[in-house]
Amino acid sequence: MRTAYLIDMDGVVYRENHLIPGAAEFIEALQSTNTPFLFLTNNSAPTPADLAVRLKHMGVDGMSSQHFYTSALNTADFLSETDPNSTVFVIGEGGLLAALHERKIPSDAISPRYVVVGEGATTMERLTKAHECIERSARLLVTNPDNWCPVSSDKTRPGAGATAAYLEASTGRRAYYLGKPNGYMFHRARRKLADWTLNEIHNFVMIGDTMETDIRGAFEAGMQSFLVLTGSTSMQDVGDYVYQPTRVLQSVADLTEEIKTGRAGDRLNSPVFNAATGPGSKSGLRHQTDNFTLHKPRPRPAMTK
Repeated sequence: MRTAYLIDMDGVVYRENHLIPGAAEFIEALQSTNTPFLFLTNNSAPTPADLAVRLKHMGVDGMSSQHFYTSALNTADFLSETDPNSTVFVIGEGGLLAALHERKIPSDAISPRYVVVGEGATTMERLTKAHECIERSARLLVTNPDNWCPVSSDKTRPGAGATAAYLEASTGRRAYYLGKPNGYMFHRARRKLADWTLNEIHNFVMIGDTMETDIRGAFEAGMQSFLVLTGSTSMQDVGDYVYQPTRVLQSVADLTEEIKTGRAGDRLNSPVFNAATGPGSKSGLRHQTDNFTLHKPRPRPAMTK
């Protein structure tokens, strides 16, 4: 059974400008075995070419634009599919503008059908203009729902969801949020990989570090999900959620050997559980919700709505 992987980037492959240990070997294993994979990111600011260059600077070669699917591309696909004659007023950066331009979606600062909000800094002038457009019946569309995004282990930045919340509050209108965990992004990503491999894929797995976006989206899309602990989620956080990952791993490095050998594990032998199983015990533990029952206050609201 051929498996394809959808892989989050920040917190899974790298943090800031440094590869997570073992990530390069993991990607090399995917390439050497011709395993289908697609990097799936909620960050709408970079283009796929930008992301390929960034990985190259970190030491990962062989990436092309087709290996990346961003929330900006997903937004452009959504508009092209649901409203081919759409026009937009955009709050966002280069990746979003490029994706909309590639799909020939015109910019309109007078009477747009949509105000589209993505990642990146904005100004009060553009927020005011967006507010006016929405009051004149433009619909509010957001590339992704992240209110905040991790930058490093002790630093975050505001996300597109925070900008959209401002406009929701000022206009009284509700936004529609694309990106993970919206099922449309998973649907389009799977279609992209299926087209790429001529429909030879039988199983899709999402690898991510965030319960609210990666794991929830995969669960609702009917996919397996592997949570890695190199990003924004710690082991004690997992039990706070009704939905659960299929497996919990220390990092993507735990998957390198099984990708090379083709012998897949299951949810009961996740490498992260090895230290918890004593001599003579069964491989792994029981259902994961039985094990993570610690609850602690969160320093801020959940990453997404």
